[in-house]
Amino acid sequence: MSWRDRLPAVRGKLLKDEPLGPFTWFRVGGPAEVLFLPEDEVDLANFLKGLDPGVPVTPLGVGSNTLVRDGGVEGVVVRLGRGFGRVEPSGKDRGEARIFAGAAVLDATLAREAGRAGIAGLEFYRGVPGSIGGACVMNAGCYGTETKDVLVEAYALARSGEPLTLSNAEMAFSYRRSARAAAEPLIFTGALFQGTPDDPAVIEARMAEITARREATQPIREKTGGSTFKNPSGQSSWKLVDAAGWRGKAFSVNGKGGGAMFSALHANFLINTGDASAADLEGLGEAVRADVKSKFGVDLEWEIRRIGRPA
Repeated sequence: MSWRDRLPAVRGKLLKDEPLGPFTWFRVGGPAEVLFLPEDEVDLANFLKGLDPGVPVTPLGVGSNTLVRDGGVEGVVVRLGRGFGRVEPSGKDRGEARIFAGAAVLDATLAREAGRAGIAGLEFYRGVPGSIGGACVMNAGCYGTETKDVLVEAYALARSGEPLTLSNAEMAFSYRRSARAAAEPLIFTGALFQGTPDDPAVIEARMAEITARREATQPIREKTGGSTFKNPSGQSSWKLVDAAGWRGKAFSVNGKGGGAMFSALHANFLINTGDASAADLEGLGEAVRADVKSKFGVDLEWEIRRIGRPA
């Protein structure tokens, strides 16, 4: 009898050998041995407490910045849904201008709801693809502002199911990274953010500018994973990829050709043009990394999270 035959009882859904491609923006990738869609935080905590501690657990989020390899993901993949979708402003009457968001809330939704509540400072999330859980893991940000600039505290479950409350300092944020999230397997369930009071109409105007800028410069309607590489210190990844000659260049490692390419609109956006495999996409990224290293002596670091096993 395997661990999959001894799974704890849940109120949510447990799906065995579930393809993960449909859960990612790239639309590629193999299956999860088990995909768990918890009903709420209590359901998730009880499942983690009852699960064999030797079974790996991987949170997926909305899959906006994740590449699932073709061989699938070992253990349990956790995908949070409506039970983690609450958004609740608080403290505006006391001048605090705070807002809570569940981990499954889209970053853009948090920006919009904060704006409606007259809470400024979170407009940048309008331009960040992904959800609040992912924002906590990778200190997501854009246009000069990051999660570390607005987070009060984050809420998570440890692999044991123990609830944790982590202050901004305890998250140990740096560029596109939380050292605390990297140090142990955590599943974020929500976060509290601090803004400043402002006129909702003024906030909406700022978000409209961010939206227009993003639509003009990024291939947001393609099958993409957002920014592919982190920016090296003092440099821009897109400029390095562009200078190496990879903008708009198609590539394949499986012989079919043309499935993966770096966008002609934004050279740091890896896209699936329709028939790429995960190996095609990762292979193109590695080819570009090697070429940039050879030509400019710069090591590009992946920003896209790659999980699972090769085919």
